[in-house]
Amino acid sequence: MLFVQDLSHSFGNREVLHEINLEVEQGQILAIMGSSGGGKTTLLKCMSGLLVPSQGDVIVDGVSVRREPDQARRNLGLVFQYAALFDYLSVRDNILFGVERRRRMSAKQKDELVAEMLDAVSLEASAATQLPSELSGGMRKRVGLARALAMEPKVILYDEPTSGLDPITAYSIDRLIVDTRERLGVTSIVVSHDVNSVYRVADRIAFLEAGRMVFVGTREEFEEARVGGIDELVQKARANNFSYIVREIG
Repeated sequence: MLFVQDLSHSFGNREVLHEINLEVEQGQILAIMGSSGGGKTTLLKCMSGLLVPSQGDVIVDGVSVRREPDQARRNLGLVFQYAALFDYLSVRDNILFGVERRRRMSAKQKDELVAEMLDAVSLEASAATQLPSELSGGMRKRVGLARALAMEPKVILYDEPTSGLDPITAYSIDRLIVDTRERLGVTSIVVSHDVNSVYRVADRIAFLEAGRMVFVGTREEFEEARVGGIDELVQKARANNFSYIVREIG
């Protein structure tokens, strides 16, 4: 479904990604993790076509993101870290923003689509008239997903979907990601630093370190990996006190 082929990217003389290769199967949820500055968001932007890689390519359902970005983006939905809703538009108009630019719709069709998308992300129909400023952080994330789903993508890219959310809301967003996959069969790629969130949603985990892909595998393999910063990440995510840090210092 989605292939990353020998992808590298540099900003000036600084190489951020180095020869990344990755395959994501139809209907799979892949989580991309890594240290801060490791290249996670840059990789997601290259996948979505927001950045043109310095070399290599991303293939989505047989279409090159590099050579045919407009065609490839028809199969992609992107859910931004902070939802990136248009503050001056209602929830209804945010959901319809991309769709209206792709096809003509009657007023009835628009109303039906908005109702369907709000239901898909477990929001009340009354939310359609609200502005983003009137919504909680979790609700804004749901509207961002509704907007992406309205475009009928085959692949959804999530950038830190639970960032800044309390544990209960984060859990509900994770559940929504999995339910969306189960209901619609979409392929999902989730960039996250939250180990617990990744364990709840991911079929496979990829780990980036200093711009290189150092691990791709299952959760079980991830927990046993002794590659790069994975072991430290897992240990500190499990810690319920600072004994791990004390041992490390000692």
